[in-house]
Amino acid sequence: MRSNGHVRFIRLSAQLQMRVAGAVASAVMVWVVMVGWMLGSQALAAYDHASLLEREAAVATAESRVAQYRSGLGTVASDLAKRQEFIEKSVQGAIGPMPSSLPAGTVSDSSAEAAKTVRKISMILPEAAGLAKVEARQLAFIEQLTRYADTRSARAETAIRRLGLNPGLIAAGDRSAMGGPLIPLSTGPGNELDPRFARFGASLARMSAMEQALVRIPNTLPASLEYISSGFGYRVDPFTGGAAFHAGLDFRGPIGAPILAAAAGTVSFTGVKQGYGNCVEISHGNVLLTRYAHMSRIVARVGEVVGPGKVIGAIGSTGRSTGPHLHFEVRIADRPVDPRPFLEAMPHVFQEAHAGSRVPRPAGTAG
Repeated sequence: MRSNGHVRFIRLSAQLQMRVAGAVASAVMVWVVMVGWMLGSQALAAYDHASLLEREAAVATAESRVAQYRSGLGTVASDLAKRQEFIEKSVQGAIGPMPSSLPAGTVSDSSAEAAKTVRKISMILPEAAGLAKVEARQLAFIEQLTRYADTRSARAETAIRRLGLNPGLIAAGDRSAMGGPLIPLSTGPGNELDPRFARFGASLARMSAMEQALVRIPNTLPASLEYISSGFGYRVDPFTGGAAFHAGLDFRGPIGAPILAAAAGTVSFTGVKQGYGNCVEISHGNVLLTRYAHMSRIVARVGEVVGPGKVIGAIGSTGRSTGPHLHFEVRIADRPVDPRPFLEAMPHVFQEAHAGSRVPRPAGTAG
């Protein structure tokens, strides 16, 4: 430092320099922490504000609904009645118009009792009369749907019996691949199931089982062939000349002609079987199976889901065969039955069974 012609020197020790540097660094750190705290506080405040807005919106929605109930049960009942009308129209649009008259014996008619309940509630609690009417309307609709499901089940069951089959055996439910947590259904107070809803569920399940079983019964010719060269039952064996039992139908045709699935099902076997040569088996659910033999070529794969008319292979003369043809079998509980009644009767049977319903008929059946 120069002053009045004199020069003075100031020496800063290393220790002092470290102290000054440390003080500066500390000041910078304090500033950084304060800025970070301010930014974090602002972000947290913004998040809390957003959460508060969401909670306020949820509370406003719930409070608005509560306000509607408090303002008058009539308005709520009107809304529920409109919803019920929408449900009825949607269901009828999906299944088609229900018959004007349905058999009353399949399920009880609680309309008279429901009317008494509505009158009683209207007298004791007038503001709840609208809700009681909606409830009565729902129960009447469930009973109507139950009768409709029972009617369709009866049609399908009759069709199955006309084919000489046991509906209980063909449409038996398969529980071999089902599971999941138990979640009981409750439609009434006290966590119990209203018996009318339980009855509707049972009717719906039976209708589905019967109609699915009917679709899976052989209904389509397995090929476009010239004629049946050998029928079902006892015949003269073409190799030995003696009496022998023939477990299916033989359809004569050219080598390479397509072989079609006779009904909807899942391919359960492809390969060579003794006496059958190249063979395909299709499981149609429960105890019903069709077998296609003497193929020159196999197209289907095990596990493949096929519909009626799906190409599964080609005609050949493999195995115990005297010439190109298709050997076709229908087996129930591993016992062969005559396929001819199914193939001859199914178009007409399907037409009657599905009259008045929108269940799609298998391909190849008459409309």
